[in-house]
Parts: sequence; structure tokens; C-alpha cells
Amino acid sequence: MRLLITDPTAVVADFSDVISLRAEDESGGFGILPGHTDFLTVLPVSVVSWRHADGKAGYCAVRRGVFTVQHGDQISIATREARRGDDLDTLEASVLIQFRADADAEQTGRAAATRLHTEAVRRIVEALRPERQTGSGL
Repeated sequence: MRLLITDPTAVVADFSDVISLRAEDESGGFGILPGHTDFLTVLPVSVVSWRHADGKAGYCAVRRGVFTVQHGDQISIATREARRGDDLDTLEASVLIQFRADADAEQTGRAAATRLHTEAVRRIVEALRPERQTGSGL
């Protein structure tokens, strides 16, 4: 099978000798073998692992992504950020922890922006209330 992993700035992995792959989505882990039916899912922050025809393993930490299988032999992952590694423990210890921290920081930022937006709308509505305008002597 062909495996293609890309992020916005680079092709992170492009192999044509992959015989099996393991990944996980929100429902849990899954495996892909040659001949798999067409498939589409969203990956969370996780590590994707695969095995080459010569038996060598490969690993890639992904920071969310879209995972597709087409024609039973084309696997593609488009992700925000990806880092390949030869050692699963090293990837999990360093990169995966950083990806999760970055994702948490993004979530915190989105929550703060939502709170600011809500407060701005609340103040605009208060300023536009008719009783406020007539009570100010205008």
C-alpha cells in the first residue's frame, strides 16, 4: 500500500511498501490491511504506526488530521503538524506531549475568545436598549 502523510508545509512520509497500519480516531484504534474498503475518519492527537514489507516499523505523531483509504491501497493523512520517528517511546514522550499541550492551549484560547465575544454582544445589547436611551435624558 502507499502511505502519504502531509502537513501544510511538507510531505512528512511517502512510502509505497506499507503492508499494515494502525491508527486511532475518537471511537478507538483500528487497523488497515491491503484491500481495505474506502474509509474516511478524523484523527485526534495520536501516533500512527505502520509496518513496511521488510518488517521495519514506522511511526508518526500527528496533531489531528483527516485519514482516508482509497481503492484499498492508498492511505493518506492530511494533518496540521506531523513528526516522524523511529522509536515509539521517544515520540510519545516528547512530541505527543507537546502536541497535546498545544491543542489544550488552542482550546483555552478559543474559550477565552468566545467569552470576550459574548461579553461584547451583551454590552452592545445593553447600550441599545430603548429604556437606557430614554432614561439618559436624550
